[in-house]
This record gives sequence, structure tokens and C-alpha cells, in this order.
Amino acid sequence: MFKILSLKEKFLLLLFLVSAMLSAQTVRKYSNEFMNIGVDAAAFGMSNAVVASSADVNSGYWNPAGLVNLEDKQISLMHAAYFANIANYDYAGFAMPLDDRSAVGLSVIRFGVDDILNTTQLIDDEGNISYDRISKFSTADYGFTFSYARRLPLDGLNYGVNAKVIRRVIGDFASSWGFGLDAAVQFRTDKWMFGIMARDITTTFNAWSIDEKKFAEIQGAVEGQNQDLPETTEITIPKLQLGMARKFVYHYDFSLLAEVDLNFRFAETNDVISTSFASITPSLGLEFAYIDMVYVRGGVGNFQNIKQLDGSDSVGFQPNIGVGFRYKGIQVDYALTDIGDQSAALYSNVFSLKLDWEIFR
Repeated sequence: MFKILSLKEKFLLLLFLVSAMLSAQTVRKYSNEFMNIGVDAAAFGMSNAVVASSADVNSGYWNPAGLVNLEDKQISLMHAAYFANIANYDYAGFAMPLDDRSAVGLSVIRFGVDDILNTTQLIDDEGNISYDRISKFSTADYGFTFSYARRLPLDGLNYGVNAKVIRRVIGDFASSWGFGLDAAVQFRTDKWMFGIMARDITTTFNAWSIDEKKFAEIQGAVEGQNQDLPETTEITIPKLQLGMARKFVYHYDFSLLAEVDLNFRFAETNDVISTSFASITPSLGLEFAYIDMVYVRGGVGNFQNIKQLDGSDSVGFQPNIGVGFRYKGIQVDYALTDIGDQSAALYSNVFSLKLDWEIFR
């Protein structure tokens, strides 16, 4: 006869099965990193310190619990160029309230490099060079996120969840599908805002499909390299963001929003605080506003331990600035990241546009 498992036994069995699955997969410190860059030039100007204060369509990315603050439908668009315009990073988001207690959102992210020269067939089997054998391909990463948020009975406390589908394509050579979940909470009082964002709480699983025929064409191109098929599964480990913010109002027309975030990775990295269990890097953002029309922003984050040429270590950080303008439901924002070149990252210009549905009426 079959034994009916108790709830505790089912839970332990589930933990065992998940542990067994994860042990057979490849867990990486850095996986699906394009999903960690961020969205919205306003957030970039504040060095991404917005987990507690985010309260618009872009909350679907930063903290889905913030979507409940929407009063109407919103659309957000963003474009940024990375690595001297080699890579393009684009984002589009839409969100709307369902009722006075819940809201939903949908967003799409694309990070891609296009028109890459494929020179693997430049030299034929007889050693002849033929430029006609050069082709082009693109590599692109896509993230599709569906968000849901709801107010809890306790006044000021909201929660949100994300369901993410990841699609990654490397020309005709390889592609993958992935799936993951995020969970978030926000709590607001008259003066203070708090936020928690847990990314990839179930771990995000990517399954790769590799064209073995294409791989065979380049397998022996470099002696001692590319001899074996790469692993076809990839696991993205969870990350945690904690935020605390406060808004100060002066003479009704002027306001200052200040937020401090702590970003956790559960792996040993180059973050300024790093252990075998977790690594932590802080970020600080400020936003000065005049009559909710003109915005000036600044922030600092991405504190990293950087190895110098002489073998010594130094702390690098990324200062950002930004400006914004809002009028009749249209908001345009700009951010310049890594001003002064204080970190290993290159600076980027980020532009974004946010539209309230009222402009279409």
C-alpha cells in the first residue's frame, strides 16, 4: 500500500528534489547579468537606489510592490548605449491599476550586440583566406516580466511578485530559455519608505540548446581550446536588495528624496564587503524636485575592490548624475553614469520617457 505523506514530509521531499536538481546544474556568480543593469534614467541618476521609493510603471523592475501607487495606466521607454555604442540596451514597460488595492505590469528588456563579424570560416581547409566567407550575426538577451502587486490589510504595507521569462540568443550557434520569480515588499509611513526586493528567489534556470554542427566547424580552431561542448544548463542564484528612503518637503514647492540601499549577492565577489556567504555593496541616491516638474539627481554606488597593476587593491565606485522634466503626464529623464571614471565601468548616457495615460484622452 502507498503511504500518504504528511505536509512536513512533502516539504522535505521537495527540498531534497530541488537540492538534487541544483547539484546537477551549473551555479554561476554572474548569470543573466543583463537583468541586473537596471531601468529608467531617473533611477540611474540616483545610482539605482530606488527600491524603497519606486512608485510608478518602472516598479515592475525595481520593486513590484510599488505598482499599487499607480493612479492610471503608464508607459515607460528607455534606451542606452554601452561599450562605446557597441551594445544597445532597450526597455519598455506598461502598468495599470486593477482596482484600488492591486495593479499589474508587463516589461521587456533587450541587451544586444548586432552585426558581429563571423570570421570562423575566413580560412578554408587548404589555408586560403577568403573574405567572402565572412558573415554577420547578432547576440541578444531578452527578459520578459509580468508583475502583480497588492495592498495588504496593514495600512502602508504592499507586496509584489514577478514572473520572468529569459530568452538568450547567440546567432545560429546557441540559444536558451529561462524562468524565474521575484518577490518584494514595500512599507510606507508619512515620512519614511522601506523596501525589500528578492530577485530570483527560486533561482532562475536557463536551458541552452547548442547547434552541434556549428560547434564542430570551430571546435579545432584554436589548439587546446573549445574542444568540448559547453554545459547546457545554468542557474542564477538569488539576490537581495534592502532600501530605506525619506522625502523632505520645503515650502511646498521644493522637495528632496534621499535613499540608501544595500545590495546582497549570496556569493563571494569583488563587492566592498565580501564573505564566502554573501557580498554587499551600498548605494546612495538623492533627487531634488521643484513643483514636481524639474528634477536634479545624483548618486553613488557599485563600490568594488579593484586590483591595480602593482598588485595593490583600491576601492572603486560609480558616481552618477541626472536631470528630468515632467509636464502634463509626459516625463523625460537623462542620466550620465560613472562621471569622473571612478570605477572600472565605462560611462553611459541613458535616456528614458514616461507617459501617463491622461495624455491620450
